[in-house]
Amino acid sequence: MSKILIIEDEAAIRRVLTKILSEENDSYKVEEAEDGLQGIEKVKNEDYDLILCDIKMPKMDGVEVLEAVKKIKPEIPMVMISGHGDLETAINTMRLGAFDYISKPPDLNRLLNTVRNALDKKQLVVENKILKKKVSKNYEMIGNSEAINHIKTMIDKVAPTDARVLITGPNGTGKELVAHQLHERSERSSAPIIEVNCAAIPSELIESELFGHVKGAFTSAVKDRAGKFEAADGGTIFLDEIGDMSLSAQAKVLRALQENLIQRVGADKDIKVNVRVVAATNKDLKKEIEEGRFREDLYHRLAVILIKVPALNDRRDDIPELIEHFASKIASEQGNAVKSFSKSAIKLLQEYDWTGNIRELRNVVERLIILGGSEISEQDVQLFASK
Repeated sequence: MSKILIIEDEAAIRRVLTKILSEENDSYKVEEAEDGLQGIEKVKNEDYDLILCDIKMPKMDGVEVLEAVKKIKPEIPMVMISGHGDLETAINTMRLGAFDYISKPPDLNRLLNTVRNALDKKQLVVENKILKKKVSKNYEMIGNSEAINHIKTMIDKVAPTDARVLITGPNGTGKELVAHQLHERSERSSAPIIEVNCAAIPSELIESELFGHVKGAFTSAVKDRAGKFEAADGGTIFLDEIGDMSLSAQAKVLRALQENLIQRVGADKDIKVNVRVVAATNKDLKKEIEEGRFREDLYHRLAVILIKVPALNDRRDDIPELIEHFASKIASEQGNAVKSFSKSAIKLLQEYDWTGNIRELRNVVERLIILGGSEISEQDVQLFASK
């Protein structure tokens, strides 16, 4: 059922609009407000899928209502109702975020088409929010240790900015979670985050992967191809394991950071890109710089903000919460009931040497759930955890 609010000071027009909408679709629930102040109160207390709002009203005009609604519930589409003399104002409301405007007296087909389109947009916004919540859960940071809380605080401060971030830490600690959190909490979250694992791409192909190529640039370049920087335009590019990038590719990344320009392999034309760069490495880049394998100027460009993700052995207080999280997630994936872990089993796992960090813990929890009893005991851990 779609809830629609009509804010209009003329009772006759309210009645006409209510009648048209109710007869068009019996799933529309239409409510009325006779002025802007009453409309705002309704918006504060109720959720609506669409608002139809007159522009010229006493007490509070339609522009003021639009601005107020956008602050309270920005996801609600608003269609402005304009008289002949309000047309210029109606157009201005589009700049302020109105979905559309319709003129008085309303044309039936235009009104109904506008309503359908606005409701479709609201549905897409809702679905997108649900999807984003699911994505966010996949990249949730579990734990309340001092080290993890410090990272969460850093993300809260840094995410809304365009500052470049270098994430360091051993393999399996969850550096990609930090990158995704930085993107999802940024103003760029509606655009993509493009991940590039620099260690997984052969050095002779990394430049083509990052910057694209033109047809004939090399033997297998049979057509023009955009690179990851172009794909991430408006969003974030996450350069994982950047310590493994070739020096020639590093030089091109440095130019992209300095000038917001890239050049496809084999081309002489520059392409402007608007990309936030987040990088991660498990290497000591300062040591790599000393040994001539990493550019110092690129390091300083990337490391505007440094976030160090600790090894699991350095945040053992988080292990019980991580076990509970993985047990619930694995049960959901496999369609089984959630298995609990005894206190002695959890204590034993907290004492384990987690050289593989979070990744290893997840594998061990899954193994214990598959091979252990209905409640995972200390004996189960002794039998299966180290195998």
